[in-house]
Formats: sequence, structure tokens, C-alpha cells
Amino acid sequence: MPFAALAASGAPAPDVTVSGSDTLCIPYSSGTSGLPKGVVLTHSNLIANLIQLSHKSEFISMDSTDVLVGVLPFFHIYGLVVLMNLSLMLGCKLVTMPKFDPALFLKILKVHGVTVAHVAPPLVNFLAKHPVIDSVLPLPKLRELFSGAAPLGPELIEAVIKRLDLEEVRQGYGMTEMSPASHVTPYGDKSFGAIGKLLPGMQAKIVSTETGETLGPGERGELCCAGPNIMKGYLNRPEATAGCMDDDGFLHTGDVAVVDENGVFRIVDRVKELIKVKGFQVPPAELEAVIAGYDKVGDVGVIGVPDERAGELPKAFVVKQKGCEALTEEEVIAYVADKVAPYKKVAYVEFVETVPKSAAGKILRKELRAMEKAKASK
Repeated sequence: MPFAALAASGAPAPDVTVSGSDTLCIPYSSGTSGLPKGVVLTHSNLIANLIQLSHKSEFISMDSTDVLVGVLPFFHIYGLVVLMNLSLMLGCKLVTMPKFDPALFLKILKVHGVTVAHVAPPLVNFLAKHPVIDSVLPLPKLRELFSGAAPLGPELIEAVIKRLDLEEVRQGYGMTEMSPASHVTPYGDKSFGAIGKLLPGMQAKIVSTETGETLGPGERGELCCAGPNIMKGYLNRPEATAGCMDDDGFLHTGDVAVVDENGVFRIVDRVKELIKVKGFQVPPAELEAVIAGYDKVGDVGVIGVPDERAGELPKAFVVKQKGCEALTEEEVIAYVADKVAPYKKVAYVEFVETVPKSAAGKILRKELRAMEKAKASK
């Protein structure tokens, strides 16, 4: 029955007792590196995360005067909690979109005077580089972009701040299993490219991907988190649940991270997606951030491809920026070589029309690997 009809019927609300440990929703993980899994989240999980996000003004400072744009899908945990539920909780105006359309998105920014835009990296890239953006500038009401779902490079952040004249471009980190947020960049923090600091009530540790031992500041390892927002478990997948939760109650995120002495975290890449070059570990997200900073590149995804001598070598799938059709493989390779260590150099570049993404904007490298495997088998 439609909600309007139910409300008009005058039927009394059912008398249902709900506890914090009861299941509230079962969103599915994005499946960026494997099949999606049902994530069982409780009432306490989501309420805790909303309180964590809004508890301190250094992380979230919005009220009824703010206007947000609903460009993210509400069936995804980022859009559901950080955008829809948080805006309702704080009394913000939320302008929704039936689907993403660049022209409509820009119109909403301008006409409705959006103050804070929750986005994913592909949209940041669009706002920083696409020529059509000039048609809506200036955007005097827009003070902040808040980006999540995938790492955002410092060069791209600086470019979009300059172009849109923004006060802030901040990042958050999380996953469906954490309802979703665990880290947010505080206001005024210029650690561009970092995911920020732990939210209140959260704990984190960095562990060696080889030995499992806890590492110190500056050492790269797998990020593990604990807190009241951590999922109940995977739906009908007890083995998968046990495989990502340790005896101390920490969720192993599968992301390689590093933390500095000030408690600022940076994500390096997914544990399973690191490219192994002559024994060195090369994070594809790092190369993607570098290449995305090139003004001739519209979008990019990087994977490792087999190599007899090196084991693997990085390959970039590049979407050319509009008006830059003459961009060559050699140009991209040279651009990267000038900015990274020799073992991180891109070996191959393939130009594509689009880079496969999840609904939340995460690069689906498994699809790029499938494309590469299919070509190799021919």
C-alpha cells in the first residue's frame, strides 16, 4: 500500500517493540572486488553513526539554512545515511534528482543555491575540468564539496577549489559494514588527499598484511576499525563475517592505510588490488590520483597486468578530456613518470570511453581486469 493511502486510512500504527539490536536494513556491499554481500545493520548501528557524524562541529556543521543536492543513490549506504538521514536529522533542505544528469545537477547547484554538495570523485573531476562548468559560474552559495566512496588526490582538490572558489573540499571514509562512516576530514584541515580523523566513539589500528602485528605511525598496513556502528554481520554468511572480524572486535576493512603522529589517516589502496612490481607494492589508487590531476584526462582506472620479468606492471585505462582527443599513450606515461618512483611508472595506457564504476562512484577494477583477461584470451 502506498504511504499516502496508508496515512489517509486512519488505521492505527501497529504496536511493535523495537530494540537497538534489531535489524534496520540490509544494504549490499558494492562488490568492487567480489560478489556483493548483504550487510546486516541494526537500529543502533545507524543511530550511532548519525550521532558520531553530528556530535562535533569539527566534522559536520550544517543546519536548516543549508541546501544539499541528492545526487547520490539513496539505496547506497553513503546516500542513505550521510546524505538523506543526516539532512533530515539536521533539518537541511535536500533537493533530490530522479537520476544523475549533468545539466540538471548544475542547474540545481545554481538555481537552488546549494551550499554543501555530497559527491564522489568522478563528480569532483567533472566539476574541476569540464568546460560546461563555466556556464554556471559563479556559484557563490556553494562553500563545500564533501567527497567519499574512493580516494581523492590533492591536485584534483586544489584544482576544484580554485575553479569553484570553495572554502572546503573534505573527504570521508567508510564502508557499508560501518554504517558507513569511520573517518572525516575536520574543517580547516588542509591535509589534501587524507581521509581525516576517527569519528567519536571509533577505534582503529593498522596491522601488517603479512604478520598481523599492529604497526605504528607512518607504517603501511591494513586498516581495522571498531565502534558502535560496526555491522551485526553478513546475511547468511557466517564464514565471511568471521573472516573479517578479529577476536578483539575489529573489522578488517581490506584497505591499506597509514596514520601520522597527529591521527590523520590516508588510504593507500585495497589489499587485494595492490600491483606487485618486482617485489614492490604499487597502489593503483595512487596512480589514479596522479593521472586524474592531468588536465587532459577526464577519468582513469588502473590495474596490474602480468609481466614475465616484473610479475605485474601498471596499466591505465584513460578517458580523454573533452577537446583533448590528440592525447597519446606516450604523453600519459611521461606525465606519470615525472611524478612517481621508477617502479611505479605506468607501462601501458589504453584509451576508453568510460571507466566502470559502482553506483557510489567506486572504480570497478574487477571489470577492468575482466576486460583485460578477455582480450588476452583471444
